[in-house]
Amino acid sequence: MQTQTATTLAKDPDWWRGAVIYQIYPRSYQDSNGDGVGDLAGIVERLPHIAGLGADAIWISPFFTSPMKDFGYDVSDYCDVDPMFGTLADFDAVVARAHGLGLRVMIDLVLSHTSDQHPWFKESRANRTNPKADWFVWADPKGDGTPPNNWLSIFGGSAWQWDGRREQYYLHNFLTSQPDLNFHCDAVQEALLDAVRFWLERGVDGFRLDTINFYIADKYLRDNPPLPKELRNDSIAPGVNPYNHQLHIFDKNQPENLEFLKKFRAICNPYGAAAVGEVGDAQRGLEIMAEYTSGGDKVQMCYPFEMLQPKRLTAALLADTFARMAKAAPDAWPCWAYSNHDTVRHITRWGLSDAAARAYTTMLVCLRGSLCLYQGEELGLPEADIAFEDLQDPYGIEFWPEFKGRDGCRTPMVWQTDNASGGFSTAKPWLPVTAAHLGLSVAAQDGDASSMLAHYRAALAFRRAHATLRYGSMEGIAATGDLAQFLRVGDETIFCAFNLGDAEAEVVLPGGSWAALGTDLGSQPVGAGTITLGPWQVCLAKKI
Repeated sequence: MQTQTATTLAKDPDWWRGAVIYQIYPRSYQDSNGDGVGDLAGIVERLPHIAGLGADAIWISPFFTSPMKDFGYDVSDYCDVDPMFGTLADFDAVVARAHGLGLRVMIDLVLSHTSDQHPWFKESRANRTNPKADWFVWADPKGDGTPPNNWLSIFGGSAWQWDGRREQYYLHNFLTSQPDLNFHCDAVQEALLDAVRFWLERGVDGFRLDTINFYIADKYLRDNPPLPKELRNDSIAPGVNPYNHQLHIFDKNQPENLEFLKKFRAICNPYGAAAVGEVGDAQRGLEIMAEYTSGGDKVQMCYPFEMLQPKRLTAALLADTFARMAKAAPDAWPCWAYSNHDTVRHITRWGLSDAAARAYTTMLVCLRGSLCLYQGEELGLPEADIAFEDLQDPYGIEFWPEFKGRDGCRTPMVWQTDNASGGFSTAKPWLPVTAAHLGLSVAAQDGDASSMLAHYRAALAFRRAHATLRYGSMEGIAATGDLAQFLRVGDETIFCAFNLGDAEAEVVLPGGSWAALGTDLGSQPVGAGTITLGPWQVCLAKKI
């Protein structure tokens, strides 16, 4: 498949708009040195697969120096590579190879918190008078010694951890070993922006900003109010985590965050770099996305959770999502995803058949916004079933057995069928490779025109062939039962209809003449008037 050239990369400052971004979880993509853990050199080896898929960019989950309590999302040095993954020279090789294949490179920046092993935190916790004493969120206990407020950690329990050296609590929205930085301190913001500059100078094309709405907490540390039971929701572990019992209006989503994002954008602009922010909020995700991406002076895209929920994406939910987004800000720019490293793979989460999975893939490439694909998604991988004794994820260990953690979506990529590790490693992988995945390997599907891999390649090629799908508006979205339909309007007008159910659905074409598109994606023939779509069938047509 023909890919973009490096020359094209240098000339398109809006490359991110409508782009397809392929997420790499580096521990599990390819092991190049036989230690059972994926690394940067392994990514270099496998980049042609991503270019051949038709993606525009890669997003690499954290590879920075880290004690790995949360597998790299606990950073102890923002400007170096953990030896587990290689060296800075290996990273430079990733950038060079990716650019040579026409792929942009985005990296995952975790700015809301560090590891407790970061030199900044070690200095901060030493006493209350050192130069970095206020670089993290410290607070005195209440008179009875309890934490300063009722904030909860996503990983369970209080969001406050007592430190005997300072005789104060520090804030941690995640693990106790992940203390939150104090963004009310200007020096903290400058230090983080220096890290951004470091990676821009190394040639990265953009960033995925982890937990973007967690950067700043209420400086008065006010209690969160309770959340009514009927509104509780969580894309990771519904029902098992008391974190969902609060309305999180003070521990995140603070208005001061917008000013930091403007500083961040000002640094990125001269490099033509783009950013996608992960909005972790089950109640106001779309509205926050609108705040963060509108106006052209903050981040370009945000990564909301509406399509990462346990509840299957229905036609009605799709229509409601786009209606809410349009109401919040017409120029908001989402980056949609069905799966990632934190959620049960959508094939399993939504209980999809092969036909259903293909219909959802085709619909994804027709949506307004940019897209993220998670490694292995293009193979149709289901969630892996991991035994408790094999679990690595602290979140899964904490909430077992009601929630089995995130390891089931983080197992190694399968490249070969006739290999116990799926061609991922010559050693025992850090997580087991399930037998169910081996038969779905790249080798097993490559060259098979009827495979899921072939479908993804065709879907991405279809999106790239029609600029309207990347840049055009999305109009007339409607849901009738299981039928979702809308128009994409730009240089051409494309009608899109998707039967997201197991019964037939009747589609009435808009007025005018239409020609069928996407027949290799299973799109049905068009004529005048009404079309009958069978279960999980789609209709794509161009106005002529």
